[in-house]
Amino acid sequence: MDRGGLDRDPLDPQAIAQRLRARRAELTEISAESAEARKTVELDQTRVGRLSRMDALQGQAMSIATDRRRQAELQRIEKALARLDSGDYGFCLSCGEEIAPKRLKLDPTVAVCVDCAGNI
Repeated sequence: MDRGGLDRDPLDPQAIAQRLRARRAELTEISAESAEARKTVELDQTRVGRLSRMDALQGQAMSIATDRRRQAELQRIEKALARLDSGDYGFCLSCGEEIAPKRLKLDPTVAVCVDCAGNI
């Protein structure tokens, strides 16, 4: 019985690529939908009060920070997909050892093993 991919081999390249592409599409869509919140806040006091403007600026700053994290995740996804294509996926970029399958199942974008991650 397949429970949404949970019974699949966590190192199945096709399953990993599918999962990464789905997450990439999701992040891209969220980024497009939240573009309005990142736009420059108008500083016209005749339309908006000072506190409302401060709230808008804070909301904009939070949206920009969230989008930066989203873009960083998209970069990790692209790098993981490139490692899949090159055959280097699942091996630590630092020491060359295999990355634990449970670690990859938790986050398929990880590029280093637990030992090396502790040294970064």
